[in-house]
Amino acid sequence: MPPTPPSSSSALRNRILQSLRPSNFSRFYIRRRTTWPRHQRYYASTTAENVHHQQQQRQSTFQRLWNSPIGLKTVHFWAPVMKWALVIAGISDFYRPPDKLSLTQNLALTATGTIWTRWCLIIKPKNYLLAAVNFFLACVGTVQVSRIMMWRRAVDQMTVTEEVGRVKDEIVDQAKEVVEDVKTVTKKVVD
Repeated sequence: MPPTPPSSSSALRNRILQSLRPSNFSRFYIRRRTTWPRHQRYYASTTAENVHHQQQQRQSTFQRLWNSPIGLKTVHFWAPVMKWALVIAGISDFYRPPDKLSLTQNLALTATGTIWTRWCLIIKPKNYLLAAVNFFLACVGTVQVSRIMMWRRAVDQMTVTEEVGRVKDEIVDQAKEVVEDVKTVTKKVVD
């Protein structure tokens, strides 16, 4: 047997509101029955949530940082701090010649930085500190990979005679340094 239709529109409205009101949730919308316009609603919450919110407002900045899900006493804080060492090491490799750099190592740093940057923005709680360090790790790896690839392209285009000339110049420079060292040592011995 179908339900009987309500006698008035207010009864229908009350029945719909009763069916939509979740009784087992901690938060729900309620209609304010005072002088506010009928279309406005406000957000009601349980007293436990109000107490938790008041406690958070009373905490100092250090206490909120300490008790945060990504605070000082968690791995979510210390892992990114330690990972900055990889970024600093990659930046210090900017001064090394590209022929001394490892392509596979820098490709791994680039891939790691890219993958984990995305992952840090998906997990709960979002870890923006870890995302930042991984982003910079990917940037450093990309710069190093581009340096290695440009150096390899330049070496491939170099002819054999150019390579021999470059090696000859390096040997001459090293020989001049040895001669200067011998001169300084003999001068010290004679004096």
